[in-house]
Amino acid sequence: MDKLRKILPVAALFALLVVLLRPAPVPAGTEADRELVFGMSAAFTGANGELGIEYYRGLMAYIEYYNARAGEHGRTIRVKPANDGYNPAPCFQNTVNFIVRDHIFALAAYVGTPTATHVLPLLQKFEDRHVCMLFPFTGAQPLRAEPFGKYVFNLRASYFDETRALVDHLLDVGRDRVGVFYQSDAYGRTGWDGVRRALAAHGLHIVAEAAYRRGAAFGQDFTFEARHLMDAGVDAIIVVGTYASQAAFIRDARNQGCGLPIAGLSFTDSDKMLDLLKAESERTGTDYTRDLIQSQVVPSYEETDLPGVRFYREVMGKYEGGIMPSGEPYSPRRYSFVSFEGFLNGRLLAELVRRMGDNPSRERIPEVMESIRDFDLGIGVNARFGPGRHQGLDAIYLTTVRDGRFRSIGSWERWRK
Repeated sequence: MDKLRKILPVAALFALLVVLLRPAPVPAGTEADRELVFGMSAAFTGANGELGIEYYRGLMAYIEYYNARAGEHGRTIRVKPANDGYNPAPCFQNTVNFIVRDHIFALAAYVGTPTATHVLPLLQKFEDRHVCMLFPFTGAQPLRAEPFGKYVFNLRASYFDETRALVDHLLDVGRDRVGVFYQSDAYGRTGWDGVRRALAAHGLHIVAEAAYRRGAAFGQDFTFEARHLMDAGVDAIIVVGTYASQAAFIRDARNQGCGLPIAGLSFTDSDKMLDLLKAESERTGTDYTRDLIQSQVVPSYEETDLPGVRFYREVMGKYEGGIMPSGEPYSPRRYSFVSFEGFLNGRLLAELVRRMGDNPSRERIPEVMESIRDFDLGIGVNARFGPGRHQGLDAIYLTTVRDGRFRSIGSWERWRK
């Protein structure tokens, strides 16, 4: 009954918005112009605001680069951002506005699992308008499986890919008593399930787990959760969280004497997490940056032997940062894993627009996206789509802190049990 009470308000909001805001179907207003408009809902404020800021910055750096070179007859791209604070209800409202009021060409660059998964039923509801979601910043399975996967195109690898890579490498060095600390929502449960599945493939199970509520800040105390995992005798911990919560957990675990390897996923924003831990290390005199492992879905921005990395650094080096959707200026970090992913997604978005040619339409998005079979992003692996394949990349890059940055892991022997 309690669960029903929680579901009903969301269902009622869905029905009300659809009934009140549904006009007769119209074509996208920009299709007759030289500009295509994409709607982006993301967190630009709150405990996880840095994720949206960095992703948007990388995306817009390439979009501005592309627009400046689109030419007299080329289509330009406009991204219409809206803040959701990493909360499902505002994301839902933003999405309805994008579809019904703004008539966007497609949804693009959404940030977060609890937000992106919450609006998937809208894609099905407005199927007659051929609305697709392009390149969200999440590795969750609902965006890759039926019934909603056909409306979504992902560039990044999935959380199942990331957790499998982490588990397999931990097992290779004898660490088979894995504990999980995860965010109690769709994101955390997807990561938890990925760890569970990866261990089950080896006949193993999660030894202990602890969860926390979405929105936790760096000031949150996770001593109890860290002690719970340690008391269970785990020999490695995988965190499925965001940068503030994961940094807080690492701090509290290390303060309890935990010397185990602690691993996290790409969504964490490892650069921001490391900034928090460095500052805390300087304040307390304790090194919180040792024995950290992060899976990434793009190569390190330090790997300048890759042409895609050099191109990203060149464009980002000239990008001033711009104005946030709130109207406030900001001065974020120049390079990061998150902005690099946003940059690559911007390149793919521009490739979609280029292939649309003089006949852009929502109906053609699946056909055009599935025609991108071997697109070179300059990162050593090409993006490949096709019928039944709506995830362009599968590669996972495993990193650890070295010389003050997350860099590729050369050997796992240091963590051999």
